[in-house]
Order: sequence, then structure tokens, then C-alpha cells
Amino acid sequence: MRREQARGGLLAAAQGLLLALLSIGVSLTLFTLFVVSLALIPLGLGLLAIPWLVVAIRAHANLRRAYASRWCGIDIPVAYRQLPHDPRGGLAGQVDRAIQLLKDSATWRDVLWLLPDAVVGFLLAVLPFGLLSYGLWGIVLASGVWIPIVHAIGTYWWVFVPVSGFLSSLVAGACGLAFLLGGLRYNPRLVEVHFHFTRVLIGAPEKQLLAQRVARLQETRHDAVDDSAAELRRIERDLHDGAQARLVAMGMSLGAVEALIEKDPDQAKQLLAQARANSAEALTELRDLVRGIHPPVLAERGLGDAARALALRMQVPVEVDVELPGRLEEPVEAAAYFAVSEVLTNAAKHAEAERIWLDIYYNRKDRSLRIAITDDGKGGASLEGGSGLRGLERRLGAFDGVLAVSSPVGGPTLVTIEIPCNLTRLGQVGAE
Repeated sequence: MRREQARGGLLAAAQGLLLALLSIGVSLTLFTLFVVSLALIPLGLGLLAIPWLVVAIRAHANLRRAYASRWCGIDIPVAYRQLPHDPRGGLAGQVDRAIQLLKDSATWRDVLWLLPDAVVGFLLAVLPFGLLSYGLWGIVLASGVWIPIVHAIGTYWWVFVPVSGFLSSLVAGACGLAFLLGGLRYNPRLVEVHFHFTRVLIGAPEKQLLAQRVARLQETRHDAVDDSAAELRRIERDLHDGAQARLVAMGMSLGAVEALIEKDPDQAKQLLAQARANSAEALTELRDLVRGIHPPVLAERGLGDAARALALRMQVPVEVDVELPGRLEEPVEAAAYFAVSEVLTNAAKHAEAERIWLDIYYNRKDRSLRIAITDDGKGGASLEGGSGLRGLERRLGAFDGVLAVSSPVGGPTLVTIEIPCNLTRLGQVGAE
């Protein structure tokens, strides 16, 4: 037997033991508490406890999903209904939240998984550890330990072998060796069987995943249309109040120069200087406007160099680390650039950060762009209500992007962005 195979069998036994503890301990406890909470709903107490219990159940199920993906590469799909943000809070908000959670079919799918997990899931999880432990015990019995045991209590049953003498102890030792070798070889498969069983019970049906995706696409489509309209209004306002006003003033100055160029040359020179200043300011405003629509460095050099240029303009020191094997799709690059710009601006303006770390890299396996922005500010950022991060999350939703925020009070704040995308051109664009 190869060393890697033996190591995998031992690791699977340890993983199975952990899964067994989670199944018999956490799953059974959560199921019992949930049933008690349902029984207390007529008294009003159940609705107060259910939201906390459902959060705990979902965290327990998501931990099992994470283990399945990390240990065995098994994807257990999830389709929890996103709850609306309730500005009321308090008792009424807690009751409404409980009702919404009970209406979610995914909640009942998780709850109905808990009891089978505590029974069948426990047995499947403990089997890898049991094979190794019983195998070792059989070998130990055959080495002579059976003698004092048989003298003390008579025939000793090891699994299915009645050990009463030398020959029966040899049979136990041979079976124990077979158990041990079988466990080292097949334990990873047994752990996979446990996760496949879990997937059958808590994996979201394909129909529900499709319905959830359609609903999300409808929502992000409306958000994209609203954002586009707001962006057009901003461009129109900036042109009207900025460059257009300066160009009109410049035209009026040139008209006055025409009238004064022969009568009062000195006054005409002053008006020409003023017109030149207005043209320079109008050109600057137009450049800023174009840079806000699509920065030239982003179009020419890609997201990596554009992010570095953005970091250099920040008042707070920003440490940038970029690992991009090539250029991304243009809409994705633009969305990622403006998302980074907004998060950096928020960190400098609101978080009172003294230092910011920006990490951008492309995951070839998942085909996704991942961005992490960390600051050492005061923290307290969230996606609740109408915050700027909430609007940014909606805009990224048009690309199936995900934004997550971890910002405890006192800091630090970590904002992570993940956008599914493909590379359009390979190379070392934007790489350190």
C-alpha cells in the first residue's frame, strides 16, 4: 500500500470522526430545539427563537457544504431565499423575519435533514474511524491480549468472531488486518458517501436554482437600467454645469474681443487671456468626465495598472498586489475598476483608515475575478439599508458578482468582490 493512500485513509478517519461529532451532537441538538420552538409558537416565544435557530441551522449546513467541497470536491447547491432588509427591527421585525424564514422551503429542507443526519449520517461518518479502530483492536487481540480477557470473562466477541482460544484469536487478527487495510484504502470513499447522502437531503433542486437565478437576473436587470439612467443624468448635469458653461463664457469673451480689438487692444488682450483660461478649464473638466466614464489607462493597460494608478491618487497609502494572467472582458474590467474606486474612497473618507491593502487576482479554476480590499479603519460598514455598498452590490449583480463585507466595530474592514468572467487575452497584463 502506498504511503499517500495510507495517509488519505487516516485523514478520512479523522474527518469522519469530526463529521460524526457534528451529526450526533449539533444536528440532534438543533433539531430538538427547533421542534421545541415550533411547539412554543402558540405562546409567542417560538417566533422569537426561530430566527436565531434557523441562522444556526444554516450555518451548520453551510459548514457541511464547505467540508464537502474542500475535502471531496462535492458541490452541494444552496438556494436560500434572500430576506428583505427590515428597517423596523425590534420585536415586530423579529416576528416578520421568523415568518419569512418559515415560508422558505430551504429552511424545511435543512430541518428535515437534521434527524437523518443524526442517525444515518452519524453511522456513515463513524464507519471510517470504526474500521481502523476495530482493525487495530483485532490485531491487538491476536497478539496475546485475548488470553487475560478470556480467562476473566470467558468467550469474548470481537465483531462477529467469538474469541475463545488461539485459533479464534488468529481469525480475529486476520479480520482485523483486513479491516485496517480496507479502511486505509476505502475510507475516503466512505466520507464521500456521507457527503452524497447530505447532498441528496439539503442540495437545492435544479428547478429551484433556476427560478432563483431568473429572479436575480430580473432584479439585476432593473438595477442596471436604473444605474444607466442615473449615470446618463450625471453626465448631462456635469456637461451642462461645467464644460458647457465655460464654453459659452468663452464664446461671449471672443465676441467681446471682436468688438474691442481695434478700439481697446488692452481690454481685448485681457478678454483673450480669460477665454484661454476658460478653454483650459473646460478641457480639464472634459478629461475628468471622460475619465469617469472609462479611464484611458483602463482601456490601454488593463485593470491592474488602472488600479495602481487609482491607488497613487489616494490620500491614504494603498498597497496593491495584482495577479492577472491577461485582460478581462471590458464590461467586467470597468465594473471592477469603479467598484474598487468606490470602496477605496469610502475607506479613505468614512473609515478614517491610515493604510489600505488591495489584492486583485484571477482564479483560473473557478474562472472568476476576486478582489479583496482591507483597511485598518474604525469599521462598522455594512450592506444594510441604503448604504453605498448596498448600491455597489446591486450594480455588481448585473454581472452575477458577489460582494461581502466583514467590518466589526473598531475594524479592520474587509470587502471582498467576486465576479465570474473569462480572459479575453492572455499575457502578463497587470501582473506584478
